[in-house]
This record gives sequence, structure tokens and C-alpha cells, in this order.
Amino acid sequence: MRSELRRIERLLDPGIGLIEQAGERYVLPAWQRVTEGEPRWPVSLAILVAIALQLILPTRVAFRPRWLLPALQGMMLIGIIAANPRRIDRETVRLRTATIALILVSSLANAWSAGRLIVHLVNGTLGRLSSARLLMTGAAIWITNVIVFALWYWESDRGGPGGRVQAERRYPDFLFAQMQSPDLAPPEWEPGFADYLYLSFTNASAFSPTDVLPLSRWAKMTMMLQAGVSLSTVALVVARAVNVLK
Repeated sequence: MRSELRRIERLLDPGIGLIEQAGERYVLPAWQRVTEGEPRWPVSLAILVAIALQLILPTRVAFRPRWLLPALQGMMLIGIIAANPRRIDRETVRLRTATIALILVSSLANAWSAGRLIVHLVNGTLGRLSSARLLMTGAAIWITNVIVFALWYWESDRGGPGGRVQAERRYPDFLFAQMQSPDLAPPEWEPGFADYLYLSFTNASAFSPTDVLPLSRWAKMTMMLQAGVSLSTVALVVARAVNVLK
């Protein structure tokens, strides 16, 4: 029955999601129909956290000049919020390009710090960095890694938040539990940034998918990359911290 309903082209009422088949009416879940969009503030808060974590990194692993990338991220974030401050109910080409550019800069900053940390750990050139400071540095990079990949998942799944609002793409890139069992979720449920943040956290901590499955090839490759980066960072940082403690 579900597969038959999904083959129906359009809705009788886009705002409610009513469809009719064999004289009976059904309500499509929100992720399959046009909705009002998700609020902007969770994404903005996550980006601010990522910027703050970059600023507390030791000079040895931070991108230099250390103010450059955080300042650039902050200005881009301000521009995006000014263009669409409250709810992501529309997305122009310029706005999405700016969002992707912001995520790219955040990725560059964290990749640089993670790479520098790994090089110093392998070469043993971190100097007299205490085990507590080392663990804090590794945790900051790991958390930023979670946020950055959550942003990529959020911006890419089914054409990004603007595409999901308009239900432009029929097939999802990630299969959430509520999609598999729509009877267990309210009709207005649809994935938001918090769901992609959870996806990123579980993938980074378990090094594999948990209850959210990647369907498209790009999603699988991106999750594999994140798991590899997370595993390398955690293994080296913990090993070095244990060595310092000894």
C-alpha cells in the first residue's frame, strides 16, 4: 500500500498532504510534501560553536593567521542570516552557494587542524603539551568534525533544506527510522539539522551507520570518510595521552 501511495504524482492539498486513492484519503508524511521549512537558529548555533572551538586550539595546530578563517566564517554566517534569518523556506542559488562556501571554509579549517595534530603526534613534536591539553585539543577537533559533517549531510540530502521544503526530490539520500515506520511518527515530522547532527555524531563515535542508513553513493563515501578521520584522530590522541600519563 505504501509503495502504491508513493507512486501518486501530486497532492490534493500541498499544505496538508492529502492524497486520495480508491475513494479513501491519506496524509503523506511531511518529508514527502511541501512544508514551511525548518528554523535557521540550530544551524547558526552549530556553526558558532565550530568557530569558537577553532579559536581555542593551540597555535601549533591552528590555521595561521588563526583569526583569518574564523573571521571569514563569521562574516559569511552574518550574510546568510541577514538574507534568510528565521525559517529556511526558500533557497536561491546565491544563498545556497554562500552556505556551501561557508561549510567548505569550516571543513578546510578543521582538516588543517586535524592534519597538523596527526603529523605532530606521529613525529612526536608537540613539545610539552600535557595530557589534559592534548585530550582537549583532540576533543575540540573531533566535535568540530562532527559539526562539519553534519552540515554537509544537512546541506546535501535531497537537495538541501530548500529542496526538502519544496519536496523536489523523491528519493532520500539518508533513510531515517521515521521514514521506515511512518506510523510511529507524527505526520508533520521531517528531518531537521538536529537529526543530521545525530547522524554525524553516531557515525563518528561508532565508525559505522547506526539507525540512519546511507542510500546514495555520495552519502556512503562521505560517511566512510568521516569515520576514517574520526578513527585516526581518536586513536592517535588517546594513544599519545596514555603515553604522556605514563
